[in-house]
Amino acid sequence: MTALRMTSRRRIMLLLLITVAVIAAAGIYAATAFQDAQASQSARPPVNVTTSETLPSAPYVLFRNTAPGQGFGEAATVPLADPGGQRALSGKSCDRVYGSNTLSFCLQTNRGLATNFQATVYDGGWKETASWPLPGIPSRARTNADGSLLASTVFVSGHAYSGAGFSTETVIRDQSGTGTGSLEGFALILDGTRIKATDRNIWGVTFVPGQPDAFYATASSQGKIWLVQGSIAGRTLTVVRNGIECPSISPDGTRLAYKKSDTGTLTGHRSIAVLDLASGTESVLAEQQSIDDQIEWLDNSTLLYGLPRDGSEVDSDIWSIRTDPSARPALFIEHAWSPSVVR
Repeated sequence: MTALRMTSRRRIMLLLLITVAVIAAAGIYAATAFQDAQASQSARPPVNVTTSETLPSAPYVLFRNTAPGQGFGEAATVPLADPGGQRALSGKSCDRVYGSNTLSFCLQTNRGLATNFQATVYDGGWKETASWPLPGIPSRARTNADGSLLASTVFVSGHAYSGAGFSTETVIRDQSGTGTGSLEGFALILDGTRIKATDRNIWGVTFVPGQPDAFYATASSQGKIWLVQGSIAGRTLTVVRNGIECPSISPDGTRLAYKKSDTGTLTGHRSIAVLDLASGTESVLAEQQSIDDQIEWLDNSTLLYGLPRDGSEVDSDIWSIRTDPSARPALFIEHAWSPSVVR
């Protein structure tokens, strides 16, 4: 009996020692990872950077800096006339960012013991004017031209539009954060019939210039995707075209650029295409890589979009391409993502 008790005690002591060793190893790993992250964040980046407490005078490009080292993940700006020049870091981390002459709209991941997500509005001096929690991983951000309307899309579940079982929440708000409610609650209408399927998802809003009630977006249900035209006041989403994702309207309001699915569904290759709204003529551009970004207009004849850098899961580049189908893509800003042209 005594020998049995001694054996049990030894086992308990051994288990306690193993537990303490595991906890200590986890603590050492966490501390080392934190120190490595801090060192990485303070390392000299491969691009020319400075810091700035104010937004520059328009025109400029606002984007997420993805260059490794100092300022990784921060919202940054470059002059429109010199996109490859020195970039000004804001000190504000953003997963997606978009802006107007009066504000910057930033979707953020706050990492810690309990990771959470939020949307923040900053003024021209990078001072927070409003913020609110988000229910999932940031995916898309847009404002209208004067910054009075803000649209955010997050993944409530899943993390990619091509995967099964994903769920989004897309909300249009004003600068204070007051919103319309989720666009999934708007009436989705196809050929005069309302689609009531519970797997409806909406994402990728773009606001129509000069029409504060109107916007375009992507809708999906049962594996299909559509371009929809939305009305904020009417709380409707009307299907206008099939197989289209993440629309972006031109500054003059005459054309839409978007990702065109080669299958017409959530899966498949995504090409860049441009639709003339008056004639209905569609042009597919020459970019060969599949696009996973919401396109931005540099001007009325040139597009911007992000592509991952080869061999990296966290770094990317912004490319440009003219809307001429024969045009070839060109590097616009290296180590960058989520472009927003502020005019």
